[in-house]
Amino acid sequence: MENLGRGVVAVRTSANAVFVSWRLLGLDPEGVAFNVYRSTNGGPAIKLNATPLTQGTNYVDGAAATASSYSYSVRPVIAGVEQPASAAFALKANGPVEPIVRIPLANGPEAGYASKFVWVGDLDGDGEYDYVLDRLAPYVEGSNEDLGVGQQFLEAFKRDGTRLWRIGMGPGSLNTYNVKPGPATLSVGMYDGVTVYDLNGDGKAEVILKIANGVTFGNGTTFTNADPNKQFVAVIDGQTGVPLATHPFPSDFYTQAGPFGTQLGIGYADGVNPSIYYWGRNRNTDKGGTFNNVFASWTWNGGSTITQNWVFPFTEVGNPHRPSHQMRIIDIDGDGKDEVATGNFMINSNGSQRYVLDGVSHGDRFHITRFGPTQTALKGYGVQQHNPSGLLEYFYDASTGVVEWGHSTAGELVDVGRGQVGDIDPRVSGLEVWSFYGVFNGLTNTLTEPNTNLRPWPSHTIWWDGDLLAESLNDHKLEKWNHLAPTVSTGLKRLVSVNSSAYGTPKLANKNPYFFGDIMGDWRSEIVLMNQAENELVIFTTNVPTSTRLYTMAHNPAYRNGMTIKGYMQAHLPDYYIGADMEAPPQPNIRYVGTGTFQAESARLAGGTTVNTDRSGYRGTGFLSFPATGGSAELSNIHGGAGESKLLTVRYANGNPTPRTGILRINGVARSIIFKPTGSFSAWATIQVPAVLQPGFANVVRFESTGQSLGIIDEITVQ
Repeated sequence: MENLGRGVVAVRTSANAVFVSWRLLGLDPEGVAFNVYRSTNGGPAIKLNATPLTQGTNYVDGAAATASSYSYSVRPVIAGVEQPASAAFALKANGPVEPIVRIPLANGPEAGYASKFVWVGDLDGDGEYDYVLDRLAPYVEGSNEDLGVGQQFLEAFKRDGTRLWRIGMGPGSLNTYNVKPGPATLSVGMYDGVTVYDLNGDGKAEVILKIANGVTFGNGTTFTNADPNKQFVAVIDGQTGVPLATHPFPSDFYTQAGPFGTQLGIGYADGVNPSIYYWGRNRNTDKGGTFNNVFASWTWNGGSTITQNWVFPFTEVGNPHRPSHQMRIIDIDGDGKDEVATGNFMINSNGSQRYVLDGVSHGDRFHITRFGPTQTALKGYGVQQHNPSGLLEYFYDASTGVVEWGHSTAGELVDVGRGQVGDIDPRVSGLEVWSFYGVFNGLTNTLTEPNTNLRPWPSHTIWWDGDLLAESLNDHKLEKWNHLAPTVSTGLKRLVSVNSSAYGTPKLANKNPYFFGDIMGDWRSEIVLMNQAENELVIFTTNVPTSTRLYTMAHNPAYRNGMTIKGYMQAHLPDYYIGADMEAPPQPNIRYVGTGTFQAESARLAGGTTVNTDRSGYRGTGFLSFPATGGSAELSNIHGGAGESKLLTVRYANGNPTPRTGILRINGVARSIIFKPTGSFSAWATIQVPAVLQPGFANVVRFESTGQSLGIIDEITVQ
């Protein structure tokens, strides 16, 4: 998981007050407190709070006159000891009173170009999110929006607005027909073709992009292929826009139906390394216009090779699988490995079918999360489009695929279109679900509001105002349901109008934000829009104090996976229950890139070193066995903090009667390492090695066999 910084953000709430918030990280120790510091007009940083803050990770500075400029930072306090300062957030003098962070951008490629999606990732390794966005050409007049006047582009910007690169998607991006787009077309209909994540663990995010003949990269080189419709996935250097590796799309159904509309996202297929999850979809030329689908998973750990993990192809002709318009990537059974779901079916992390939901067909929206404070299983809720049985909405066990309840109408095919999940009624334990047929408690299938006309409009779930009830982002309206005085959807309390002229009338993309999710400050949601000229990101961030303390949503695996997917835009939900009667969520099962426990099998192997599974008691997916001489295993991108003393703990077994000796190299410096006998090759022990590491991710640990076979190595922990 990303090694994020504190994400400090500050917005002015009055002429004399500033609201400051920051991240609680997923692996912060229990009881961590914070001090808030402010520098005024470039002066020394002064602590603002009298005692360390132990509740919500936010603070109101009530003595911040608008005429001065300020810089805010926080320092964790652990066991009474103040830690180093976070990166600072600068607030200019005489700035507006608004819950907004504005990031200037370079102009688009030509007049008329517009954006649809923004992706986030730490491109430069500073621990904070940067931005990738599409630039879509205007449509040819009279083309029914099926043809662009020019090629599409993809651009990357640092969080200060510095443009890093621009990629031209070439002639393959001219066809913008949203059902059967061109081979390099981005961001039309349910398709995206882009995602952003750190795949190789070096602390810097890559951009994963579908490409075809004629795509021009950030360094000016052009990708060529004799077949202009043949598609590839490319891993792009996030700082330069240059391809690091490419791999052809699966060939299933290509000959009969041509290029694929594409969704891309990130999960962990093996539970250790980030994986690219791919969904390709193309349309046959038969009278019914049936579709073919291919799901796949790839891994890239560096170098020029993308490894295919599995492929799951199917045609919808005579097949029970009915996709929706978005995939969900989530660990459904708690083994650390992510499954992928869409529509009425789920695929296991190894590419096998997990289940098909009985009686469920295609629908536009579905959600998976934990629905109650005592629930252990993840549940799902979805809506239907023209289900032949009249099914409108349904609730199911997301692990087993058993449908627990559904609501239907007789003799009518209905396109429900929208459905939402969130705790909006604290009188009843658990999350509510709603579409257009009333607000129901998901776990009990009971109406929480008897009048089914009194309900919110089903839209996007976010958290904004500081309590643990959910808010809704409905077009430009940030709304709050009042369970004590329910109204029809048009009567909801409006917290913010994000397109207000008071903020310069920011733009949405067809009634949706360009992105929404927790990307800065505390655990609540940001909403990313653009200004009218599309040369500025307008990021709404909460300005409401709260005593609620939750770790950043970006360190929750299910939520973070959701941030990587577009399709039909839907809310990102954590894998724990969030509601009025929740308890503190458990610490997430993650490690930060470059830190924590590394499974030995994730190392780069050479000289005959192999991954094996024929002993008991190992963790992860296997352990390493070394030949007597010449074998090696190398772990790179290990984070050394600011250049600190660390303790390396090696978990191993040695069933030989005598010790085994080899070489341990840390940043090229060799030392002897001795693996003492443990009694058997299934009896595990540890060796602890102190080491001073270099700052940042520039650290390499390498094991070498030099005459003896070493012990078998299971994992290495860096603390």
